[in-house]
Amino acid sequence: MNGLIKQIEKGKPFFEKLSRNIYLGAVRDGFLTAMPAILFSSIFILIAAVPEIFGFNWPDAVSTWLWKVYGYSMGVVGLLVSATAARCLAESMNRKLPKNKVINTTSVMLASIVSFLLLSVTQVDGNFSTTYMGTKGLLASFVAAFTTVNMYKLCVLKDITIKMPKEVPGTISQTFRDIFPFSFAVMAAVVLDLLVHYIFNMSFAEAIIMLLQPLFTAADGYLGIAIIWGAMALFWFVGVHGPSIVEPAIAAIIYANVETNLKLFQEGQHAANVLTVGLGNFVGTMGGTGATLVVPYILLLFAKSKQLKAVGKASFIPVSFAVNEPLLFAAPIILNPYFFVPFLLTPMVNVCIFKFFVDVLDMNSFMYVLPWATPAPIGLILGTGMGVLSIILALVLIAVDFVIYLPFCKAYDDLLVEQESIRAKEESQATEAIETPAITHQTTKDPESIPTPSLVTDKEINVLVLCAGAGTSAMLANALTEGAEAYHQPIHAQAGAYGSHYDIMQDYDMVVLAPQVNSYYEDIKADTDRLGIKLIATKGAEYIGLTRNPKAAIDFVLAQF
Repeated sequence: MNGLIKQIEKGKPFFEKLSRNIYLGAVRDGFLTAMPAILFSSIFILIAAVPEIFGFNWPDAVSTWLWKVYGYSMGVVGLLVSATAARCLAESMNRKLPKNKVINTTSVMLASIVSFLLLSVTQVDGNFSTTYMGTKGLLASFVAAFTTVNMYKLCVLKDITIKMPKEVPGTISQTFRDIFPFSFAVMAAVVLDLLVHYIFNMSFAEAIIMLLQPLFTAADGYLGIAIIWGAMALFWFVGVHGPSIVEPAIAAIIYANVETNLKLFQEGQHAANVLTVGLGNFVGTMGGTGATLVVPYILLLFAKSKQLKAVGKASFIPVSFAVNEPLLFAAPIILNPYFFVPFLLTPMVNVCIFKFFVDVLDMNSFMYVLPWATPAPIGLILGTGMGVLSIILALVLIAVDFVIYLPFCKAYDDLLVEQESIRAKEESQATEAIETPAITHQTTKDPESIPTPSLVTDKEINVLVLCAGAGTSAMLANALTEGAEAYHQPIHAQAGAYGSHYDIMQDYDMVVLAPQVNSYYEDIKADTDRLGIKLIATKGAEYIGLTRNPKAAIDFVLAQF
């Protein structure tokens, strides 16, 4: 097993390089930027649809209004992502371009929106169809964003622009500089749209879905979903954030299938598309990557070693909300041979059981998008329409995961118990060999014995902690805030998600990378060096230790200045 893990670990540099790909990053960060609209719309769709399950129907005016809000948020998410993905890609390219040759990110967003409309929207009787402006148009939105940004990059590097006299104000001059790249980007979309209409007699958005449908169908099968969530776990096991690599590749279809399922359900049909965003959040990564929801509870109930007992106590709350880094790095599970099999096997088994319930028992698949940090059993039940089968499935998954993880947890626990016993004997022998000094009893506590930070400062320090989804980073930010208040240090900490930090980074003095985003160190370093900001990357056990010790967290920050 150790040999196999070492062979897999050799691929880590390639996996890290793949996770830093700017196009995958643009898809991921584009979705992250548009997520407020997606989650906002989910509130209204739950209010509109869930009561109908229990036989309650809203008045027509109220129902129309609720669905209108959904339609103009989630219903145009393709349009939104075309802009946000273009901006994120342009910002990534700008960091590698010469300082005097940069892409105008605002102009890129506008050009990408126009390109997306050309590729996705069809005119109907003087109006236009919105069918592909939502999740069905996401693939077209990525094509529009990538094409637009590369056209701008070409024009910037080749200096294809309209140059104005230096006396012309900067805003007006920039407008003229963007005319050629904007025109080239939009014309590229026009040509592509005409070509697709000529060949397929349909819009580009519709054609690309038709062409990729066999791939989506295969991915929706047992083997396909098992490979997808097994790959996420495999990447994370070797220390590379798996969802950052895998999810961008399936982002378009997992959101489109949710919308398709909802329409099927409303028409009285079976919501049968399994490959959805909920499948990942609440089944494949139940309690975080590796489906680790049950592990802290196993450790609390059955572990005999001090280490795993402590890990169980510290991690059961965050893991319940899908933040499992305290478990992954403290147990540890990452690169631990004892957990290789269950960490990969459990998510694969989970998604296959879910598909069995949908395909064979006719349970509805996910129809609603919920926040990823929703406790998995609750997200599973709500996301699939609160059916009886979904409640049974939640219990089945917990039981199956418990059975898979239990023997491996006990085997690792036995090893730690033996190691702790050996250490205890060694410490006991060492203690006996040393003469015990007399003990002086004190009735009052020495003020100097009260723990205080090793370093102090009177300078205000603003710290930004980044992770993949702002969950793990919140743990360290909270520890820093607690330590700053307890020890009266002028330190202010904020948690954030990597990819959404570009606009706020300049307001901070220090950026701390959680272990899951360490692979982006070189990418963000170019920005922090330019802005004069300190950048620190943390390791797994080190990071978890800081989240549990406010004093150590404060010392960690102060030591950097």
